Amino acid sequence: MTITAMFCIAASYCIGAIPFGLVLSRTSGVDIRKSGSGNIGATNVARLLGKKIGVLTLLLDIAKGFLPMYLTALLIGAEPQHNLVVALCGAATVIGHMYPVYLGFKGGKGVATGLGVFLYIAPLGLLFSLGIFIIAVGLSGFVSLGSLLAAASIPVSLTLLSEPVWKIFLACFIAGMIWLKHIPNIKRLLSGTEKSWKKGKAT
Repeated sequence: MTITAMFCIAASYCIGAIPFGLVLSRTSGVDIRKSGSGNIGATNVARLLGKKIGVLTLLLDIAKGFLPMYLTALLIGAEPQHNLVVALCGAATVIGHMYPVYLGFKGGKGVATGLGVFLYIAPLGLLFSLGIFIIAVGLSGFVSLGSLLAAASIPVSLTLLSEPVWKIFLACFIAGMIWLKHIPNIKRLLSGTEKSWKKGKAT
């Protein structure tokens, strides 16, 4: 692997580790890590600071997944290990969001950043998973449930679309990481204490 490729992977992690939710919340005087769910992602930001800042956080976190892969693909061109490097950049940016060096490796759950990754490598498959997310959240009111089902559906949708194996492996890795980061949510869903968007409180 070339020095350029290794630089791109490292840079992808550093970009993914930028805590946009925390940065945007600083001017409000609210430490999102100590309020709500304590998560730095768009869902908690929206609950605490309003939909506008929540949507901006969402867009920036999506960009963290998309741009490193896009720019890396342009930079390395037709390098023999092109697909491997791009995939590693996608994985690195999601890991950066989940375990950011800037925050003592305590970050978000990777859903929006993962969305950015799949927006780049498989937009059609992403549409299928977004549909599942919208239906699940609409029916249940639980963003976490929608995120879990959407993440689980990504490898399936890419397989059905006959996408390259490297994309399916990347999808399995990111989906697995998202489920791992959602273990506390899974426990709350099973116990009936997860917060619902429909009621704005434990259901």
